[in-house]
Amino acid sequence: MENNQITVHGRVQGVGFRAATKQIAEEIGVAGWVKNQPDGTVLIEVEGKHEQVKQFIKKIQEGPTPYSKVNALDITNNKSMNDHEKFKVLP
Repeated sequence: MENNQITVHGRVQGVGFRAATKQIAEEIGVAGWVKNQPDGTVLIEVEGKHEQVKQFIKKIQEGPTPYSKVNALDITNNKSMNDHEKFKVLP
């Protein structure tokens, strides 16, 4: 199991990015949360098996909606787990 924090840069606010991210997380079977940041980025915390997290990151990098454009991902691997039970969209 691993826990990653991901900052997503690009056109990712106001384009359905968070809802699409939640849908992808549920399809893949990872847990965590997604929220908009004041600087225009989106912050994601994702937990799951290594292969699932890798697949989730790949889908996010591709841009989960036709209107979003992901320019860069900053990924930090956290040492501890937060034992999220499901994936949530935070305000």
